[in-house]
Order: sequence, then structure tokens, then C-alpha cells
Amino acid sequence: MKEKVKVAIIGCGAIAQKRHLPEYLANPAVDVVGYFDNNLSRAQALAQQYGGHAYTTLAALLADPQITAVSVCVVNQAHAAVAIQALKAGKHVLCEKPMATSWSDCQRMVQIARQTGKKLLIDHNQRLIPAHQAAYRLLRQGKLGHLLTFKTTFGHSGPETWSVGGKNPWFFDKKLSQSGAIFDLGIHKIDLLRYLLADEIQAVWAQTATLDKHSPDGQLIGVDDNAIGVYQFGSGVRGTVIASWTYYGPQENSTYIYGSQGVMKIQADPQFPLQVIFRNGQHMNYQWPTSKVRSSGVIAEFIQSIQEDRPTILDAAQILGSMQALFASLKSARTGQIVSLNPA
Repeated sequence: MKEKVKVAIIGCGAIAQKRHLPEYLANPAVDVVGYFDNNLSRAQALAQQYGGHAYTTLAALLADPQITAVSVCVVNQAHAAVAIQALKAGKHVLCEKPMATSWSDCQRMVQIARQTGKKLLIDHNQRLIPAHQAAYRLLRQGKLGHLLTFKTTFGHSGPETWSVGGKNPWFFDKKLSQSGAIFDLGIHKIDLLRYLLADEIQAVWAQTATLDKHSPDGQLIGVDDNAIGVYQFGSGVRGTVIASWTYYGPQENSTYIYGSQGVMKIQADPQFPLQVIFRNGQHMNYQWPTSKVRSSGVIAEFIQSIQEDRPTILDAAQILGSMQALFASLKSARTGQIVSLNPA
């Protein structure tokens, strides 16, 4: 029987409490042994509830030799610094998205992971959704014929509806987040399209806007609450990515891919998470059994990659192209110009 992986949580906010920690606790191959947060009481509360130790400093946590791996769930601006510090301390790292807030930091993170020989995974859970993995396989089989266009949307009512910060979450603070909906939601869809199409983005035209989110003083927040981009891939396939914090009705998290033989609809129908509708009228509908335990699959993938010492589709090196396209999107939004990329 393999030895359990001893894990610590760095940053004990909502994403740690609602996603990382429950999946670690449900995984029989894991012992959660430590927590750190700049708000010590938050770390102490988790330690008291679930066991383990609340560290008073990040350095103390990283110096503990029993800890094998960490989840980095801090604010966007701190992702790179904390992940690099953990890698240099000999820890395997699962880092929340976006990987970092600058292209140079992303490259540096991958470089340090290679130098230390430690795992560095980025939490792009959309790659592991069953409908997306099935879609990937069908696309490789050429079910849609020659691929032409796509449209994908990720929108909800904003992080203030679930973040520990309530109506004024850190996501709204440009110093901590650097950007808004495009960093929070847009990166998921940019990365998903790279994964599904097995191709790299060559050009982007994007716009960002702050339309409705306000800070406590009544002023519009300093980051975008909506973003839209047009992306062209190396194969010539092109389409739109929309990210929004102002979808005040039901959340939307859908993707449509159009080919010469039909259309693939992903997470667009509540009954069938994946549908392929051919131009001759034939339908292929896919369903998966529902589970009482909601799992992204990311934690299991992280732990297995450590225990089996194997690569994974969540490796940071595979996410670099998504981050390059994200930063190109921001440049396009600033300049109003189409931005061409040289794939990483």
C-alpha cells in the first residue's frame, strides 16, 4: 500500500474550504496536516474542525519536512511567489488559476518546477469534466468533420455571492487580483478551447469592461466584470469566448463547436451534458451518472501524479499557452488592436 501524501493548504478562503479541502478529506490517499492563512483565525478554525496544525507563518509550514504537497489558494497576485517558494522548499504544488499575473512569472514557475523536479499543477478543472473529456475524444475521431468555429461562455453573478469577502471580495481589488472576470472565468474557457482543439491560439482581439459591479463607496470596481474575445487558432478555427460576473440569472458554462458535419454542444442542455447534432439530423446524446459527492477530479489527479510520478494534463507547462493568450487578450483590450502570438 502506498504511503499517504501529507498535504497542507496555503490560503484558507472559499476555494480552499469548498473545493480543495473537501476533496482532500474524501481522498483515502491523503492526510491533511497543515494550514496557513494571513488571517490566522481562519487557519485555526480549519485545523480545529478537521485536524492538523495552523502555522503562524508560511515559512514555518514550508519548513515542516512531513509536508509533501501543498495547495496554493491565495490571491492571484501572490500565486507565483508562494508557488515558487513552495517548490524551492521541496513541495509538490497545486496552484489555483490563473497561474500568475504576468507572463514572466508563469515562465519562472515552470522553470523552477523543472529545476526542483517537483510537480506543479494548475487547477484547470474544466479539462477533467467528463463531458469535456468525451468531447476531446470525439473531436480526435473527426466526428464533426473539418472544424470551423466555436463559441463558449462562462458567466455567473459574481464572486461576492460565494467568496469569504462577502459583498467586497478581494477579486474586486486590482492590487490583489490584477484583473477580474477574464482572470476568474475567461482563463477557464481559453484553456478549455486549447485542450479540446489540441491547437494553439495565434491571434486575439478582446474587450474588457466594468458594467455593474460596485465597491462599497459606490464606485465601479477597478477590474473588469465582463470580457469578450475573438480567438484564432493555428488551424484557422476561430470563435468567441465570453466571461461575465453579471449573469444574474442561472449560471452559464457552455461550449459549442461547429464543424463541416455538424455541431457539438457541451453543457448546454441540463439532461445531456454532451450532444452531437449532425447536419443529416442524426443526434448523439451523452449522459453520466450523478454522484452524491461533487468532485472536480483535480485533487485526485494531483495526488496520483505524485504517487505515480507521472505527467498530467494539468501540468503548468501545458497551461503556458493559455496564459500567453490571456495576457494577449489584456493587451488587445488595452490597445484596441488584434494581437498575434508566438506560441510558447
